[in-house]
Amino acid sequence: MDKAKLKKLFSGLCCSVCKHDFDEDAIFIKREENNLLVLQVVCPECGKSFGLALLGTGALSVKDKEDDALEIQPCPMPITYDDVLDAHNFIDKLEKDWTKYIPDELKNN
Repeated sequence: MDKAKLKKLFSGLCCSVCKHDFDEDAIFIKREENNLLVLQVVCPECGKSFGLALLGTGALSVKDKEDDALEIQPCPMPITYDDVLDAHNFIDKLEKDWTKYIPDELKNN
């Protein structure tokens, strides 16, 4: 996804500190792969960082029309409280050598 499309995605949003609009210079792409985009938004006026956002770009479609820049596509059901509890229990029960389950090509990233 190019920066122009990301600008459309963030159009109409502004910094909560100084109220400056976000533009393409406010968006820093940290990583992009397989319909996943990791980006950081930083206000170009006051420098306030809004952390990192993970976007599943496969579920987003940015239109060329300026009036409807973002169209949400159907996506999987949101996670539930039970999903969070299951994940917590799974992580809590991991053995001390849990890193053996991470593929070698991902361990040094």
